[in-house]
Amino acid sequence: MVGLTERKIHLVYEGGNLELMWSVSITIFLRGSQVLGIIPKALAKVDIIEKIVREELQVFTMSKGMNAIFDHADTFIALPGGLGTLEEIFHIFFWAQLNIHKKPIGLLTVNGFYDNLLSFLDQTVEHNLLTSST
Repeated sequence: MVGLTERKIHLVYEGGNLELMWSVSITIFLRGSQVLGIIPKALAKVDIIEKIVREELQVFTMSKGMNAIFDHADTFIALPGGLGTLEEIFHIFFWAQLNIHKKPIGLLTVNGFYDNLLSFLDQTVEHNLLTSST
C-alpha cells in the first residue's frame, strides 16, 4: 500500500466496510491518497459505509456501481472477498474478453485464496471457453 500512496495512486472501490478492501481504503486515505467509495443507495441507507475516510458516490443499483467503478478505474486488482467481489471480477474479465477494455486486471491471492479460481479459469481456457489473452 505504501507503493500506491508514494506514487499518488488513487483508490476506487465498492464502498462497503465489511471486507478487506475497506481496511485498505482507510490505510490509503490516511497515507494521503484519494479514495472514492462507490456504493448502491440501498446499502448506504443501512449505514455499512464509513463516510469519514473517503469521497462517496452513491448509485441506484449494483450494476450502476460496477459501471461507475469501471469508468473511474485505470486498472483492477481484486483482493480476497465474497460474492460481490467475484461478480466484479467476472464482470471485468468478461468486458475484457469482449474487448470493451484493455485495462490491467490482477488477483491478489493471499494464502492461496484465488488458487481454485485460477485453476477454474485455466480449465475454461483448456476447453476453449475463454481465451488465454483475457
